[in-house]
Amino acid sequence: MLREWIERNFKGDLYIWFIVLVFSIMSVLVVYSATGSLAYQQKGGNTEYYLFKHGLLVVVSLGAMWFFHRINYRYYARSSQFALWISVPLLIAVIFFGRSVNSATRQFEVLGQSFQPSDLAKLALIASIAAMLARKQQRIEDIKRTLVPIMVWCGLICGLIAVANFSTAALLFATCVLLMLIGRVPWRQIMRMLLVGLLAGTIALAVGQRLETVISRFKAFFDTEQVPYQAEQSYIAVATGGLVGKGIGHSAQRNMLPNAYNDFIYAIIIEEYGMVGGIVVILLYLFLLYRSMRIVADSNKAFGGLLAAGLSFSLVLQAFAHMAVSVGLVPVTGQPLPLLSMGGTSLLFTGVAIGIIISVSRGDVKESRS
Repeated sequence: MLREWIERNFKGDLYIWFIVLVFSIMSVLVVYSATGSLAYQQKGGNTEYYLFKHGLLVVVSLGAMWFFHRINYRYYARSSQFALWISVPLLIAVIFFGRSVNSATRQFEVLGQSFQPSDLAKLALIASIAAMLARKQQRIEDIKRTLVPIMVWCGLICGLIAVANFSTAALLFATCVLLMLIGRVPWRQIMRMLLVGLLAGTIALAVGQRLETVISRFKAFFDTEQVPYQAEQSYIAVATGGLVGKGIGHSAQRNMLPNAYNDFIYAIIIEEYGMVGGIVVILLYLFLLYRSMRIVADSNKAFGGLLAAGLSFSLVLQAFAHMAVSVGLVPVTGQPLPLLSMGGTSLLFTGVAIGIIISVSRGDVKESRS
């Protein structure tokens, strides 16, 4: 009875559903722990406030995932171009009229919840590039008809995002390059794409809000005498976690580490769950990537395979960038950990992205049965 209900309502790759469920449970637990000091500072000690708020966002994200997995993935090829045209004015508007956080205006305040246009733009750009590459597979070397539109859109979207959020733009650009490699774009055109990215990034840094921040973070990363405060507290959390951690809700660094519930939540995971918990998180992301690549391999349509590949690369690249920052492998970037960090639209659009990935597997399963 239960199995029939699950098979009727949850189509596609069940392993991905399981991974997301595990991440969702862990996210509620670790965010509740990491927001303890924040609750005392902003909500008068009401520690349940962020528990219920984040729990609701997790449920909404899961609902979005379920809703979008029910839609035939071919519709995303038609709507992605429209979403791109919406994203451009939103990205421009947020630069001038957005709410400033950490000296960067990258989000609007909508009904008490933050909305980052870059989250919509990422989905739209990946889906659009997948659609353009899929339609032009027989003319993939045609620069004018195939590659110029991709380069223009990628340079424009990544450049606008980089004005206020350079690390997000860099990860999105890397995803686009990987997508072009999977789409059989010749190497010489990939090199041209890299030049476009370099130009867009340089202009965005020159005229944008993040040049000094990017320079200071790189200098701090290579400084052998002094460690930035955020990074230092993160390293302490990782170092004191030991093999099995201090236990759920027993983090000490959550009271010292800025944005422990968001940009450095992986450090809190290691502190409370130990190296074992940290490795489990890494393995879950790798398993998510593996299942997504299975979907890509089994897809009998170019667009479906490219779409699943692009979205999964985007999520996993962001996850590993976050984890690399927490353990000191790369400079501080301020990237949330997908499916685990507390967030508004980032959590919602992550659910949408995974729903679309599952939609690809669901569509292929239906086609193979027919």
